[in-house]
Amino acid sequence: MDLFDKVSGFTRAKEAMELGLYPYFQALERSEGNIAYFEGHEVVMLGSNNYLGLTSDPRVKKAASDAVEKYGTSCTGSRYLNGTLELHLELDRRLAKFVGKEAALVFPTGYQTNLGAISAIVQKGDFVIVDKEAHACIVDGAFLSFGEMKRFVHNDLESLDRVLESLPEDAGKLVVVDGVYSMSGEIAPLPGIAELCKKHGARLMVDDAHSIGVMGNGRGTAAHFGITDQVDLITGTFSKSFASLGGFVAGDADVIHYIQHHARSIIFSASIPPSNAAAALAALEIMETDTSRTEQLWENAIFLRTGLKALGYNIGNSQTPVIPVIIGDEYRTGIAWRALIENGVYTNPVVPPGVPPKQSLLRTSVTATHTREMLERALVGFEIVGHNLDLIPEKQTV
Repeated sequence: MDLFDKVSGFTRAKEAMELGLYPYFQALERSEGNIAYFEGHEVVMLGSNNYLGLTSDPRVKKAASDAVEKYGTSCTGSRYLNGTLELHLELDRRLAKFVGKEAALVFPTGYQTNLGAISAIVQKGDFVIVDKEAHACIVDGAFLSFGEMKRFVHNDLESLDRVLESLPEDAGKLVVVDGVYSMSGEIAPLPGIAELCKKHGARLMVDDAHSIGVMGNGRGTAAHFGITDQVDLITGTFSKSFASLGGFVAGDADVIHYIQHHARSIIFSASIPPSNAAAALAALEIMETDTSRTEQLWENAIFLRTGLKALGYNIGNSQTPVIPVIIGDEYRTGIAWRALIENGVYTNPVVPPGVPPKQSLLRTSVTATHTREMLERALVGFEIVGHNLDLIPEKQTV
């Protein structure tokens, strides 16, 4: 068989395009964070991870612009060689302090952070134990390591206990979970996970991509639960609350030093450009000195979550500003996405394998800069579409 034979069999996306229901790789005409323009429609943006609304903050924009003027547009090399600036080192230091760890290391992207950190630490004879709903970069990091990956039922402490119990007592073990799960909006039961790691002699790594700026006064899931000292490694990304691009891992200084010299995704990749480093630093300074945005973010999350539930939508077990609207059927999810666009609301449709079978959903998330009027407009759109497509119960008349 020819290597490219599989290409002709890939018809799913083309069929969706023909029906006008293909939602991926679509270009926004303009985006202001909480409002965007798509196909001529002004839409309330509920598809962004811009949790604190800092992508359009003048301080962040100016920091990025000033860095371009001072350093140019790129470092043109990896941090291992010529690509480290004082900006990167300052970001390393400030991030470590922010999340309560001895040291931190900035990577080119959040994806590469987990890829590099896991594959550097987990070696032949070791085990990496991963939640079944962990992000793809965690799974890929486990695949790239020379260790063996085991998986446990999502957020199930008994399942994790059984998996850890089954492993050799003297083997190296790394448990990896998301702090906040990007599709469900659920929070990991971190205190229980930390206890099991201690019981079985395992190390614990938490991906706080959707937690930094959101949980624990912005400092992440471990800070939220008050157990930062019980989490060995914390990773995060700059593409969400930090309004930039890049990622980081934080932990004990000697562990970070080891990762720095063994993580292939940092050694063989160019460092983040000066503008991205400066933008992340400016966003970090805002998070360090002002928690009002995080507080507003949670007010908005509660308002939208309450409104969607009141309309009769299934939003699963969301506990955070990530709020899934579970439709179930892939085709109806695509229709609902398109109908919401027509009614002024932008969401992210997610179908298998991004979610389990029969769990297709519209992923929504709020930002600190959404106004009450914007969220009310969004709920009106959800109400109209919900009734038109029989996604929610009809109003009961007295």
